[in-house]
Amino acid sequence: MSVNLTKGQKISLDKEAGATLTHVAMGLGWDAVKSKGFLGFGTKSAEIDLDASCVLFDEANKPVDVIWFRQLKSRDGSIMHSGDNRTGAGDGDDEQISVNLQQVPANVKSIVFTVNSFTGQSFTQVQNAYCRLLNANNGKEVARFDLSVQGAHSAQIMAKLYRHNGEWKMHAIGENGTGRTFDDLLPQIAQHL
Repeated sequence: MSVNLTKGQKISLDKEAGATLTHVAMGLGWDAVKSKGFLGFGTKSAEIDLDASCVLFDEANKPVDVIWFRQLKSRDGSIMHSGDNRTGAGDGDDEQISVNLQQVPANVKSIVFTVNSFTGQSFTQVQNAYCRLLNANNGKEVARFDLSVQGAHSAQIMAKLYRHNGEWKMHAIGENGTGRTFDDLLPQIAQHL
């Protein structure tokens, strides 16, 4: 059974999954808002390129690696990105970042997931946006966070996976921001480390 997360909520991944999670995936999905065509006939969707990224931080809260559409794999191989989806077309997750929790280097304290509108549109032009955490071993959804809060923001700090007493936990941050890439969000992310 999946947990619908609210902004600021923290959960134990193992407790919610009912077992020790070893491999998770963060899925991102969205659709472009359809607008009425000429004189109200027909509908069309603007192409919106949302990008999922994740930044790995060490104990000193310094970024040690980043996985995004320009680097689809972490240097150590523990995290993989599914690739860039530039439209949000189709059902299900449009982008996915897979994390082998057992292989994440010991010096990594936290992994922060972000979503950015690379094409610059605000989230007022996005609908049905969500991020979800899956048990990648069996495909079951562990937690879901609705990103469709409409607003003039073009980015969001979605969630953080972090180590606490030898266990991985998740913090649903859900904080709006602006910027076309994760880089623009680093000062804001620092407030959540």
